[in-house]
Amino acid sequence: MSSQDIQDGDLNRLQAEYKAAVDLWVGAIREEESHASVDHTLAQVDTWEQDAMKEDALRQKVRAAKSAYEDGLRKRFFNF
Repeated sequence: MSSQDIQDGDLNRLQAEYKAAVDLWVGAIREEESHASVDHTLAQVDTWEQDAMKEDALRQKVRAAKSAYEDGLRKRFFNF
């Protein structure tokens, strides 16, 4: 497989998917943090837990997108 097998357009798409996944993940982290930062009498544990599960799922998507982008870069620059 030559370095030309992955085109700039492919790398751009993989990078954009990674960045979009990170943006969603950061939003989920902030949402979870907002539920952890309320007055103790207002804490909604169920909502907070749902936020944590959402954050975890998005983190997994970030890892997958990062891995795909890194694989593309390896193919381009290191030919594997």
